[in-house]
This record gives sequence, C-alpha cells and structure tokens, in this order.
Amino acid sequence: MHDQLLGPITVGQWSLPNRVFMAPLTRCRAGPDDVPQALNAEYYAQRSSAGLIVGEAAQISMQGRGYPHTPGIYTPAQISGWRLVTDAVHRAGGHIVCQLWHVGRISHPDFQPSGAAPVAPSVVTPPGTKRVYGDVQKPFVPPRALGADEIPGIVHDFAHAARSAIDAGFDGVEIHGANGYLLDQFLRTGTNLRTDDWGGPVANRARLHLEVTAAVCEAIGSQRVGIRVSPSGGSSDRHDADPHDTFAYLIEHLNQFNLAFLHVLRSLDGDAAAGSSEVKISFLRPLFENTFIANGLYTPEEARAEIARGHADAIAFGRLFIANPDLPARIAQGGPYNTPDPASFYGTGPRGYTDYPRLSQA
Repeated sequence: MHDQLLGPITVGQWSLPNRVFMAPLTRCRAGPDDVPQALNAEYYAQRSSAGLIVGEAAQISMQGRGYPHTPGIYTPAQISGWRLVTDAVHRAGGHIVCQLWHVGRISHPDFQPSGAAPVAPSVVTPPGTKRVYGDVQKPFVPPRALGADEIPGIVHDFAHAARSAIDAGFDGVEIHGANGYLLDQFLRTGTNLRTDDWGGPVANRARLHLEVTAAVCEAIGSQRVGIRVSPSGGSSDRHDADPHDTFAYLIEHLNQFNLAFLHVLRSLDGDAAAGSSEVKISFLRPLFENTFIANGLYTPEEARAEIARGHADAIAFGRLFIANPDLPARIAQGGPYNTPDPASFYGTGPRGYTDYPRLSQA
C-alpha cells in the first residue's frame, strides 16, 4: 500500500521527495556575531533526507534578536555562514528554507542595541523571566510601543532578510508569524492595544502580517515564500478574543499572494493550560488554497492519519528530527527511534546536536 507520508509532493517551485518535513528548531549554536558555523552545516546536512528543512529562526535585524547564540540573516558574514549550511544540504540532495524572525517584546535589553527596550505593538509586558546567557534568567521588561512611522522599517527588514536568504543559497523563506513573536503580537487582541491603523479591527491587526508577506513576495517571488502561524498558542500570555475569526481573516487574505505553503502549529497540551482556545487544523485547512503543513508533536502514525483525512499535505517534525537525523528512513521501516535529550536542546557543541546515531550506526 502506498504510504502518502513518504510519497513525493510539489510545494511552490520545489519537487520534494517526501512529506516528512523538518520543523524550525532553535538550537542556540551560532558562532560570534550570530554567524552560522561548520557545525551547523553538519547538523543540517545530516537531516537532508527531509522533504523540506525549515531552518531555525534567524533574526532579521539586531532589534529582532531575543536569545543567545541564535543566527542572523542580515549581515554579509551571516550570509556567508549560512552558505556553508545551504551548500552542505544541497550537496546531500536536500531543500532548505530560512525562517525570518523578529521576536518583538520577547527580547530583553541585554540583546538590544545600546541596551534599549524591546519593541512591540503595545506596552504589554510578557509574564515571567527569560534566559539571557547560560543559566541566567532575568525578568521581562516593559517593551516600547513602535511608532507608526517605524513600522515600514520592520517591513523593509523582512524583505532585506529574504533577499539575504536567497543570496545565502536558501531555496526560499518562511515568515515567522507565530509563537508570540512580533507579527503574532500585532495580530492578537491580548498584545495589540493600539487605536491607530495598526490596531483594533482584525483588518488592522493583520496588516503587519500582510504587508510583510507582500514585501517578501515582491523581493524573492511568492512561490519561494511560506508563512507559519500558531492559532491555538497560549504561551507568553498571547490570547485573542476570537482566534477563529482572527485566523480565518488572516488565512483567507494570505491566499492573494499564491504562497508556496502555510505552516500551522496545532494545539498542544500547554496551550489549554495557558487558557488558549483550540483552533482545529480541520477548521483551518479548507481556508488555504495551497500546500498546508501541520506541526505539533505528531507521531508518524498521527501524521499519516492527518494526511489521509485531507487535513494536511505534509507534516513537520521537530523533536523526532532532533534525535533522528535519518527520520524518513526510520519511518519507512517503522523505527526504532532515538530518544531526544531535552537537556541538550539548547547549548554549544556537538553533544545532542550532531552525535545522534543513524540507522547504519545503531
């Protein structure tokens, strides 16, 4: 019987060998000045049998940075560093896109130019603390609300990062519009309290997603562009008064761009605990006209079922790909699967990064 999960798929302008995609996974292993290194190239090349690799989030500017040792995609040195990665993946026969990231209020003055406050749509401080370096945790600080005259600069930075990604050899980009970062902050009523043209009705709150998407498509072509959203996400206190209406509006308006794909993170256990309402994949799928990628701790069996039901065209795996560099081959033979080590998800060096065994080494 044909296994759809392992069967080929055309996404945008790419002919891909399978529907086992690699999710974007922050690993905090970039080098000085947020430049990717040879170790990063080895890591991604090991996972090049994925139908598509969505590379870890890369900040579009220094202002967009919010975590230690995460890569950028806006300086010549970063472009050269990423070229090591993309060349290694392509030599191994893979495809890889770059996720474009601005964290907004989920930053800290320790990461900002001249120790400035992070920026956001409104002055709504995230709850709790964040890791700044090593094991050091610091409380979040009140962000600074962006002036309306500054927002076009954010749009420009996304477009510049998209062009930089193509210069670095990526096959395309994914706009990070999810997980409580800047675009998501503008979209949701809980973090966007503005009363100008960027706040209030959903058409205003979705404006930044749509203007960024338009600019990125103009910069590199829409069939090399995807976008990620997380309608059910509840972490960082990012609630929305009506997520079904908000995300239906956004997705229906994204169709005008003829994007390569929409990448949706499904509801996870922690979302309900944070008070977030579930927006089902089955509700969202009919709204988008092109390739629909689902993500969120799927098992291979769940992935097959989701595709068979028509709720997704491909599934992006995260933790399974961390621990199993040859994941499609393992799925094909029903395992066995290496167990991921959460203690080494973030850090430095090869441990828990490039040292998980392949089937041939088991």
